[in-house]
Amino acid sequence: MGRLPADKLEREAVRTAAAMMAVSARTAPKAMGIDNLKTMVVDGDDLGLLAEAMEAKAEEQPAHLSPIFVRDAANVRGSSCVLLIGVSGNPKRIEKPLDCGACGYGGCQRLLNAKKRPGKDFTGPVCIVQAIDLGIALGSAAKLAGELGVDNRIMYTVGAGAKKLGLLDSDVIIGIPLSAAGKNIYFDRRLYT
Repeated sequence: MGRLPADKLEREAVRTAAAMMAVSARTAPKAMGIDNLKTMVVDGDDLGLLAEAMEAKAEEQPAHLSPIFVRDAANVRGSSCVLLIGVSGNPKRIEKPLDCGACGYGGCQRLLNAKKRPGKDFTGPVCIVQAIDLGIALGSAAKLAGELGVDNRIMYTVGAGAKKLGLLDSDVIIGIPLSAAGKNIYFDRRLYT
């Protein structure tokens, strides 16, 4: 007779869910049929490193944002794992540009020629088509987590910490922490001070 402790099974189930969410992000619709997404699952001791990077980012933030980074770092520490999803800011299919102008540069070639500039948390400028792809992928991944019964929350702050650590070669990164606990740790969003 085999006995499997529930906590071990739950951790493994959440990790499997994270892998499935990465697949869901990968197969989500992409503009022009071009996939520039990067994904990564962070777990184990690296969750602590990610939380520390988020706390370091908190020190760089204005007073109204700093507590949010600290609160979210506590959520990361309480998570089983984190799915990171990132994109490049470069326009797609430069040989046949969309030239929508939403980036503010008037066209894809001008955006491509613009010097990348690190911002407070991410690197810009960013092609809006890439940003839309990121949003669709995040929604697809979070929806799957919900269907699997895994608690989750899409967090900008996690991506900022991941960018600080250089975890993905992406201009913009967003994180989705995952948990399976008796109470959703992301639900009430209390500030931890």
